Amino acid sequence: MPTNETAILGGGCFWCVEAAIKQLQGVEAVRSGYMGGRAANPTYQQVCSGTTGHVEVAEVTFDPSVITFSDLLHVFFTLHDPTTLNRQGSDVGEQYRSVIFYRDEAQKKATQEVIAELTRDKVFSGPIVTAVEPASTFYVAEDYHQDYLANNPMQPYCMFVVAPKVQKIREKYASRLKA
Repeated sequence: MPTNETAILGGGCFWCVEAAIKQLQGVEAVRSGYMGGRAANPTYQQVCSGTTGHVEVAEVTFDPSVITFSDLLHVFFTLHDPTTLNRQGSDVGEQYRSVIFYRDEAQKKATQEVIAELTRDKVFSGPIVTAVEPASTFYVAEDYHQDYLANNPMQPYCMFVVAPKVQKIREKYASRLKA
């Protein structure tokens, strides 16, 4: 029986990361939440204020025999812009920064290798500013943030920001999608 692993990815709004990543084969679960800040049990309002130091993240539980951590990172780097510091589009602040919180030395090494590969191959026009930090306490976001796109498909942010990112992943990684 395979042992699942966990990845913690912050690439702007957690609704985008959660919706895009959860459609991949081998991804068992995705939870939106917060990591990297100073306050215990932060609320969405506190994190959005930019005063807690937390980042909106997706906690991804995956089967590494189906999708590797490195494969997840390639998808992650496709769905957001890792060259903008503390922003993704109109979402501005350190709570939207690009970050990978590694769980162990193997994840740290894999992250550094993927960033080096993308840099060497000049995949992006600017330098990758994605932070690579040790994981800390993960705080699950409020219930209404979970499966946000599925529950709010007609919400304007979902229609104009989240859905296009999900579609981009569907097109680029069509062979890796769940049936």
